Amino acid sequence: MDLKEIQNLIKFVAKSGASEVKLEMDDVKITIRTGSDSDTTIVQQVPVQSAPIVQQQPPAAAPAPAPETPTPAPASEDSKYITIKSPIIGTFYRKPAPDKPVFVEVGSEIKEGDVLCVIEAMKLFNEIESEVTGKIVKVLIDDATPVEFDQPLFLVDPS
Repeated sequence: MDLKEIQNLIKFVAKSGASEVKLEMDDVKITIRTGSDSDTTIVQQVPVQSAPIVQQQPPAAAPAPAPETPTPAPASEDSKYITIKSPIIGTFYRKPAPDKPVFVEVGSEIKEGDVLCVIEAMKLFNEIESEVTGKIVKVLIDDATPVEFDQPLFLVDPS
């Protein structure tokens, strides 16, 4: 079962109003609990064979996103670029709405404070702003894709 299928299952459970759903397959056991007094969803994915437990839990509250800290990319041809990473777990969107244009394209000139994308976490859309000035060299994530904390999103040429 891949991440998209798990996310769709979470959405389905949240819409259904069920407080807990357990799903057991050959090699995976998933429990989804939704609290009645808040919008928290807990997913536990437990491989039945003796592998470690993977527990994914969204933040209790989605405050304003912390500014991303640009860090150098791994040493390679991209070493001169700055990597902008996700400050939160959620779903990455390149557009503010489906009928609107993308925030930035490859080749776009950006400056500090420019909105690069939005990340949806617990039904809140958090604008991710640039901490650097430069030019977008590469978009590392596809639109409407789940992202993890500290996952690289963009490569920026600061020169």
